[in-house]
Amino acid sequence: MQTATASRASRITPADIRQIAFTLVDRHGARALGYACEAIAEMEDKGEAESAAAWRALKSEIEDALTGRICAASTVQLH
Repeated sequence: MQTATASRASRITPADIRQIAFTLVDRHGARALGYACEAIAEMEDKGEAESAAAWRALKSEIEDALTGRICAASTVQLH
């Protein structure tokens, strides 16, 4: 029996992350940041490093959205 621990390529784009971040901020305001932090901790506790990393990227976008550094329509820039 094979386990599901094999690494798989993500199909989520940076633009998807931006859209998800703004959806969470629009729906939950500043609480979205807390939800992202909880998800990161949960994924780390489960040993799901790739999922935790994805949530960290989302958390960063949420922080930028909340502080006004980015807007939903701005160009996505990777650093």
